[in-house]
Amino acid sequence: MAKKDKGRLFIVPTPIGNLEDITLRALRILKEVDLIAAEDTRVTYKLLQKYEIKTPMISYHKFNERERTARILDLIASGGDVAIVSDAGTPGISDPAYIIIREAITQGYHVCALPGPTALIAAMVISGFNPDSFYFVGFIPEKESLIRKLFDQLRTVRVPLIFYEAPHRLLDFLTLLRSNWGNREIAIAREISKIHESVYRGTLDELIAYPDRLNLKGEFVIVVAGYIPHEISENEILEKITFYLDQGCTLKETVKKISESCQVGKNRIYRLGLKIKKTNC
Repeated sequence: MAKKDKGRLFIVPTPIGNLEDITLRALRILKEVDLIAAEDTRVTYKLLQKYEIKTPMISYHKFNERERTARILDLIASGGDVAIVSDAGTPGISDPAYIIIREAITQGYHVCALPGPTALIAAMVISGFNPDSFYFVGFIPEKESLIRKLFDQLRTVRVPLIFYEAPHRLLDFLTLLRSNWGNREIAIAREISKIHESVYRGTLDELIAYPDRLNLKGEFVIVVAGYIPHEISENEILEKITFYLDQGCTLKETVKKISESCQVGKNRIYRLGLKIKKTNC
């Protein structure tokens, strides 16, 4: 690679399982750059060793990204080329590479992203859902209040939604989905492209009822069916209004509850609620 006044930042996807899932161009770039910044140097070392790549490496992860960003950009400023890699897949997707990418762009350096493996695309394709359009979420927040807010925002998204989740939290995550969105269809892709790759398909109720079907080890990508609007009938709304009023809710509280759970306009519910109140007078 000929040296330039300014170097370049290469975003290099690495295999998500099988080490053969890497492009020839990615291997060439990893050999030619001056430095590889890796999420975990121990993981990346196995890849470099397999393909006899001797390029120097430093770690770049969420605990040192600010300090490393400055060092990497100094090298690029002096004409050096740097490749960013994550443990698996495309850097910047659910890992800290976004920060250095944004900073390099801000400072006017050339950023080049190579195409390559990413778990979310593979999971979407093998899920069985229509892949024409989808919504990538990634990992959900840890705070309960933020989880509730996120689930409320995504409740009526009509395309498949893609999540990442750790194995020890998977069953709790499925229960959260069921309690917030009802019994939707779901596909869980485990260990994509690895020896023990598997896909679990079914409804949330089916998977929650038989947890022994799930091997809770490895990496999981969850694809959830999008919201399907249901045109609720007037009788169904009247039944729900009666139920909440009998529970001691005010008409205002009743309207809010039904509107949020059934995606029905508040004015329609309110008018029917007034009918019930007149009838009961």
